[in-house]
Amino acid sequence: MKKTRTLKILSAVLVLGAIYWFGFRTDPRVEALNQALSQIGSPALRNYSYSFRVISLEGGLATMGSPRSFDVPVYRMIGALHPNLSGKATNDPDFIAAEKELAQIQSEARKIILGQPGITGVKWELDRNWLIAHNIQIN
Repeated sequence: MKKTRTLKILSAVLVLGAIYWFGFRTDPRVEALNQALSQIGSPALRNYSYSFRVISLEGGLATMGSPRSFDVPVYRMIGALHPNLSGKATNDPDFIAAEKELAQIQSEARKIILGQPGITGVKWELDRNWLIAHNIQIN
């Protein structure tokens, strides 16, 4: 009876360890790429309202998260990044400057990742979790 209980506990520990190892553990290569963003990135990139990061890596293709998409109107996303611009017209000079800043920051993040050994491309993926956390509807 005691052996059976010990075996069940040991089995549960092994299953939980396997779930962690294969499901929740971050790929060390992805961690290294994200560390490169924080070490090499300009202060503007490091302090930007949205944290650009690598989500996954397949071969030399890095998938990065982005709040930008054709599925999300730009005024919603810019308003979340810059609350002082919420409700401003999309042709407002401050709004246009915020759009340009976002494009510049995203471009910098892409260039840093492309400059890392073994990286041949960057693919953007809409960061749905960030949008949802900021109460932004996805069309």
